[in-house]
Amino acid sequence: MTHPIAEHVTELNLDKIPSGEVRRYQLEVMRDPLSTPVCIPVMVARGARPGPVFGVTAAVHGNEVNGIPIIQRLFAELDLTQLSGTVVGVPVVSVYAFAAATRTFFEGFDLNRIMPGRADGNVGQVYAHRVLERLVKHFNYLVDVHTASFGRVNSLYVRADLRHATSRRMAFLQSPEIIVHNEAKDGTLRDAAMEMGIAAITVEVGDPLRFQRRMIKDSLYGLRAILHEFGLLDSAPPESDEDEPTVVCGSSAWIHADAGGLLEVLPDTAETVEEGQTIARLSNPFGDVVATYRAPHAGIVVGKSTNPVCRTGSRVLHLGVPTDPSTFEP
Repeated sequence: MTHPIAEHVTELNLDKIPSGEVRRYQLEVMRDPLSTPVCIPVMVARGARPGPVFGVTAAVHGNEVNGIPIIQRLFAELDLTQLSGTVVGVPVVSVYAFAAATRTFFEGFDLNRIMPGRADGNVGQVYAHRVLERLVKHFNYLVDVHTASFGRVNSLYVRADLRHATSRRMAFLQSPEIIVHNEAKDGTLRDAAMEMGIAAITVEVGDPLRFQRRMIKDSLYGLRAILHEFGLLDSAPPESDEDEPTVVCGSSAWIHADAGGLLEVLPDTAETVEEGQTIARLSNPFGDVVATYRAPHAGIVVGKSTNPVCRTGSRVLHLGVPTDPSTFEP
């Protein structure tokens, strides 16, 4: 079986791609000690008509892979005759971390904490800077797809600045279980994109190092809804059969363990809990319960730990505070 060749480039020039075509690239961002190019895989679909540039990125953390089939399926299903503008898909951003199936980049750098990087910085900062300068700067909109990391699971939720009108609309069109208002002043890719004037959201799609069909399907539906809403796709996706309303949270925070032992977290993701409800128990190796954790307030479970091996300070449960969405109307 033959496949289209991915062209090696050091810069993306979207204007040179003919209308109505899909191109694949290996975008060089650095060189390894053997002078071998280190490249990010990029897919570009140029519509039949002009329009904005919509970017979708995945695997900024190398062990967060649900976004890869989302991007692959999006491109497989695109009808370029109905596309106005350009869709750019980046299945793997952090290639070193992906190759090692780890969260962090080479030498332990977390790419999603050091954006926008520096042109003259260390290896992680240069990589981050070139991701923005050679790739992200072309976008008008960005959806950055993540998952939970090792030992944790997530609901299908979106982080977005709900006071930013375009990002707010993108978040609701994604139709997640939960939306968490978050302004992203934290060195993330979303933060850097927003600083560049690019409307951006982060979509958290489930769990690390696994493909989850339902969440992939739901996230793909949301992407197509965004593309239609912002004029890139002529046809809207069919009506979703999901009837659960999205819960909007004005804030969220992790509850941490103040002791060590074997951890059992009781509620499921996207489950509501009441103030004072038991949410986790910690036992010693002999089976004695040494700590019981209760919800400090009513809320909804955004994510939780699934790793029984718990140290003092380990994450237990990510609890969101449901809020009236009108609070954040621009």
